[in-house]
Amino acid sequence: MFHTRLRVVCESGFSELLIAEIAEVGFDSFLETDDGFEAYAEMENFNREALQHIKEKYEVQTTLAFHEDKIQKQNWNELWEKSYHAIVVDDRCLIRAEFHKIEETYPYELIITPKMSFGTGHHQTTYLMIKNQMDIDHRNKQVMDAGCGTAILSVMASMLGAKKIEAFDIDEWSITNSMDNIALNHCTNIHHQHGKLSELHFLEPFDIILANINKNVLLDEIKLYSDHLVPEGELLMSGFYTHDIADLAKAAERYGLFEKRRDEREGWACVVFVKAARE
Repeated sequence: MFHTRLRVVCESGFSELLIAEIAEVGFDSFLETDDGFEAYAEMENFNREALQHIKEKYEVQTTLAFHEDKIQKQNWNELWEKSYHAIVVDDRCLIRAEFHKIEETYPYELIITPKMSFGTGHHQTTYLMIKNQMDIDHRNKQVMDAGCGTAILSVMASMLGAKKIEAFDIDEWSITNSMDNIALNHCTNIHHQHGKLSELHFLEPFDIILANINKNVLLDEIKLYSDHLVPEGELLMSGFYTHDIADLAKAAERYGLFEKRRDEREGWACVVFVKAARE
């Protein structure tokens, strides 16, 4: 039996959006690559017209290429396991899948099975988020994980002592994946739901908001982040390049959010903003 393989070459910031869209037209397996990702579907069991619309939609926003071919059916789990390696963040946090056998011990250990969701620590933005999250005091704090993906940041928040974490994502398969990873890490203080921030309601403000999305979404939602933060609360953001920091900082200041520190890794950036105290 043969499968259709779609090799997608794109900027890293668009991979998550493209996977979400392509998953809706019939592709059901994904594999990250150095320059994008590969998507797989059974033969012609996908909507070719819808796939073309996706390409046309995003190629005006970023450099994008689709390469399609046919390959023999493989053991996708075995292939994925060979390509997915454990990672250590800042010598403090081990991120691994269930099948990894690691002898070394670290202060924190996260078990993450990504399936079709993004957030494994391998991408520079997730690495930066985890690294800087470990330097924020989460003890007894209310935390929001916006666009949670695999829920890796929610799990990290739970291990850092957060009182309660509200996690959400616009993609239903991310919520399913989140449930699995939350259970794998025995976290009991994470509430997850499907939806976007502008449509959700929360009873209490947050001490910490985590948002690893892309620049455009961050700019659209930054006012909402400020609205949901307590005075002197912290907003940790990534998903953008270092040259985007100025635009985000300018937008943040309009809503009383001021840069506390920044971090960079191979062209990608992470910034911690603090909400101004009440006068």
